[in-house]
Amino acid sequence: MGITIAGFETRSIGVADGVELNAAIGGQGPAVMLLHGFPETHLMWRHVAPILAERHTVVCPDLRGYGASGKPEAVAAGTYSKRTMAADIVALADALGFDRFVLVGHDRGGHVAFRAGLDHPDRISHLGILDIVPTLDTWNVLHGVGAAVAFHLYLMAQPPGLPEQMIADSAEAFFGHFLDVWSTSPAAIPADVRAEYLRASRDAVASIVADYRATATIDIDHDQADLDAGNRLTMPVTVVQQDWGRQLGFDATAIWRPWAPDLAHFTTGAGHFMAEEAPEDIATLILNLMKR
Repeated sequence: MGITIAGFETRSIGVADGVELNAAIGGQGPAVMLLHGFPETHLMWRHVAPILAERHTVVCPDLRGYGASGKPEAVAAGTYSKRTMAADIVALADALGFDRFVLVGHDRGGHVAFRAGLDHPDRISHLGILDIVPTLDTWNVLHGVGAAVAFHLYLMAQPPGLPEQMIADSAEAFFGHFLDVWSTSPAAIPADVRAEYLRASRDAVASIVADYRATATIDIDHDQADLDAGNRLTMPVTVVQQDWGRQLGFDATAIWRPWAPDLAHFTTGAGHFMAEEAPEDIATLILNLMKR
């Protein structure tokens, strides 16, 4: 038996087009959905989820293309668009009987949560985003040598073939690199969890690349269309980030404000894997978000 979140059951639930999402579910009360980042699985919430489950039903799915969830072949531009992945999350809520829910996403899950907030505002009561800026803004703020921190975005934006081959040929080193350099507290990801992240990522190279490739193509189109149409996040939004805006020369709060009029923005001293490095702080921020 693999690693699990204490007190949670794991289920595989169909959401669309023959795709099932693997999800850990626990607790009772109003629903909270927690979406993981790269190169992780739903296990990144193993400390935060039990805290929230004292008052809420908490659902931690593996995203489409990640972990033990379905990994359809990217036969169309939209297969791994954030619009499609957000629709998966709403379908998961439907299957579990949740009309409205709190949605919190980290990294890749943050991009999915952002798109879900724009596409399904009637379903999401509160939105939490950990350590990203919106897709459209991500590409706008990367420039000069500072953009080297995001070399993987440019690699996985390339046409199919070379990125998948390069990453598959050095998968452990590639995915392990991010677990190492993005953390300020290596002990926060113990050896058994790290091994599970690496195993899951090795098994999902093609779908992970497809997810990132969508961020350089169709996801930009969707964001731009919303920006042009004046569509904004209408629910209370909490964003928590490292202070990497200073390094890259931008004001993160100023970037988020036009998208989220009801915004609370915080910076953290934890590293990118903040839900694992500072779980009590992140749980408190989520609980405070729900009170707004």
